Amino acid sequence: MAAAIEVEGLEVSFGDVHAVRGVSFRVEPGTLFGFLGPNGAGKSSTLSVLCTLRPPTRGNVRVHGHDVVREADVVRGHIGVIFQDPSLDDRLTGRENLELHALVYGVPRADRRARIDEALALAALGEAIGRQVRTYSGGMKRRLEIARALIHRPRLLFLDEPTTGLDPQTRRLIWDKLDALRADGTTLFLTTHYLHEAERADRIAIIDGGRIVAEGTVDELRALVPANESPRPPPPGPTLEDVFVRLTGSAVREEGASARDTQRDEARRRGAR
Repeated sequence: MAAAIEVEGLEVSFGDVHAVRGVSFRVEPGTLFGFLGPNGAGKSSTLSVLCTLRPPTRGNVRVHGHDVVREADVVRGHIGVIFQDPSLDDRLTGRENLELHALVYGVPRADRRARIDEALALAALGEAIGRQVRTYSGGMKRRLEIARALIHRPRLLFLDEPTTGLDPQTRRLIWDKLDALRADGTTLFLTTHYLHEAERADRIAIIDGGRIVAEGTVDELRALVPANESPRPPPPGPTLEDVFVRLTGSAVREEGASARDTQRDEARRRGAR
């Protein structure tokens, strides 16, 4: 069986800025894979390539056996994406957002109503589905985004900080729905700064400075930190957060550094024309 994701020697550069430096990893179908790193570590650049939003500078990336460059359209049919920043049209109702997504992804007319009804049940928005999205709370929007991403029944769902800013009750509800999707065979690829959420993962890779600095199960990663180096006496011993800080350092990273590097490089290219 082909891997859900197979990455070999991935490099992403913006001029003289090297965001990703020879990254390789594999994600098995039906698993939850955590992809963790500090701000500016290369997570977003890697995710952009996996979602076919940016071609790699070097390396090979395949999703369910399909090359993300040569077969980008096929790959897009296999994936759903929950972006960190809201991507709904808040001038439309919740139902209209679902209908638009079904149309864009070519869901057959005969199947469209059933797919939308499934999404409505997942979103659990009740009568609010007929209101403009601008009236929704953050949790309602997140549930709608997850439901929308599943209308075309993707085999792989990318989750970019899916519960940022949500209250504990809404966060738990969303994870109940995501756990049900994984149990049904959907592969989940998670980036998050909530490391207690990442502990749900079957396997985790930690990226820093554009390189994978560790990969393994949660228990394998915990074993990298001696118990006497953890600020918490056993039990429970080292946490995933202890591992993360030990591997990537304790310095606070500047938010959005990679994005600014990209903007700077693009500005240089425009000035050179």
